[in-house]
Amino acid sequence: MTAPERAPSASAPAATGGLSRKGLSAGTVGLLGAVVIGISCIAPAYTLTAALGPTVSEVGFQVPAIILLGFIPMLLVAFGYRELNKNMPDSGTSFTWAARAFGPWIGWMAGWGLVAATILVLSNLAGIAVEFLFLLIDQIAGSPGTIAELAFNPFINVAVCLLFMLAATYVSYRDMQTTQKLQYVLVSFQVLVLIVFSVAAFVHVANGSAFDASPVELSWFNPLAVTPTLAIVAGLSLSIFIFWGWDVTLTMNEETRNPEKTPGRAATVTVITIVTLYLLISVALLAFAGTGTGELGLGNPDIQANVFFYLSGPILGPLAFLVSLAVLTSSASSLQSTFVGPARTLLAMGHYGALPPAFARVSPRFFTPGYATIVSAVVASAFYVVMRFINENVLWDTITTLGMMICFYYGLTAFACVWYFRRQWFDSARSFVFTLLFPLVGGVILAALFVLTLVESLDPDYGSGTAWFGVGSVFVLGVGIIGLGIVIMIWQAIRRPAFFRGETLSKDAPASMRRGRQTV
Repeated sequence: MTAPERAPSASAPAATGGLSRKGLSAGTVGLLGAVVIGISCIAPAYTLTAALGPTVSEVGFQVPAIILLGFIPMLLVAFGYRELNKNMPDSGTSFTWAARAFGPWIGWMAGWGLVAATILVLSNLAGIAVEFLFLLIDQIAGSPGTIAELAFNPFINVAVCLLFMLAATYVSYRDMQTTQKLQYVLVSFQVLVLIVFSVAAFVHVANGSAFDASPVELSWFNPLAVTPTLAIVAGLSLSIFIFWGWDVTLTMNEETRNPEKTPGRAATVTVITIVTLYLLISVALLAFAGTGTGELGLGNPDIQANVFFYLSGPILGPLAFLVSLAVLTSSASSLQSTFVGPARTLLAMGHYGALPPAFARVSPRFFTPGYATIVSAVVASAFYVVMRFINENVLWDTITTLGMMICFYYGLTAFACVWYFRRQWFDSARSFVFTLLFPLVGGVILAALFVLTLVESLDPDYGSGTAWFGVGSVFVLGVGIIGLGIVIMIWQAIRRPAFFRGETLSKDAPASMRRGRQTV
């Protein structure tokens, strides 16, 4: 591996309003490393074991169709991200691009959406890691339920959760090479176990030893077979959640080799790899267990919160603990890699004067956004502790709220791509497709999902059924997070008006940043 190229010192962009480097270590992440970190951030083992059951309850055997439907807006938006990154490779990604397209106010909110979404998922990832740690110990010790129950003791849960958070923060604070080396091991193990798990399920189906063998049919991939329409919306919301995280490949753009091309390619490869893996796993488990409500049926509400755990024994026998270990490594590795996104977004916001200058600090030893990483960890930890002791059900409602925030900032970024390149729409067929058609369709789908989820979440029965102020807790969390962002933004505008006047990051001024130099 070549020695990392130290980026030029961070420079204040206030005089030009153009893009500038932040002091991160350039050239340390290649295409493979970016894809591995992207897969890690998505955490396929963790997300699918939590999302497969609820999706089955909504759409039955059409889970593969819903996965493909959810894949479409993600891929369309990924193309928009690629075009923006090619023109403006900046670690602020959604924040920087939306500010360039629509101005500082919308740019600030796009950055807030990304940071809020990752803070929400960081707290949940830590909680899931704790549960699977105790499940794994329980399986190995052969004490059914005894040790696993310790994970639900709030004091033990919070203590171990904070230890996970501390370890993840330590690795994230160090250089990107440390992150890559760790993720190569964890992601490889996770993907290998999931493939073995799926193949073993197909073997049971072929041998006639499956729980409720169901022959694979083409209708499983047909979204038109899903009824009613609300089931499609609910399924899509879950599908959006299981694909989220690929954009971490873009937030590393100032640290990748060939920053104009590698991050965009990594995002596309990551999304395609994940959809292939999801289809393999979902089809295998549908064929093995069916959608009924029997003991191991995917429609059984008692197992839907943790499908892999309940099916691992019947499918893998004595090797069942490998599945729990895979989900544990999935959540733990994602906990670490997910820090990459918010830390670099906060770094860019501090660098361009949208947040206090402390956020622009880069570790002089590791060339990572040290201060922003620590702040992200502290906020995520505090959020988890408060929610865990107030109401555990509300903590799980944050997953649904996360889906809203994903649609919010992905949608804004997709529309930013459309508007930023408006003068180039008809330059060529390629430009029309990738700067107008694809990001516009993807953005419209995500915007529609955001509005539909917001309206549905007004019902107190939505999500966990917890009501605050007479409406659902998911609605309160979603609106509250966006409202908090607006309040903080107004406060920053009062304290730091230069950014909001467009002096530090100018609107609609196409620029490109090359290795070792800055062009405005």
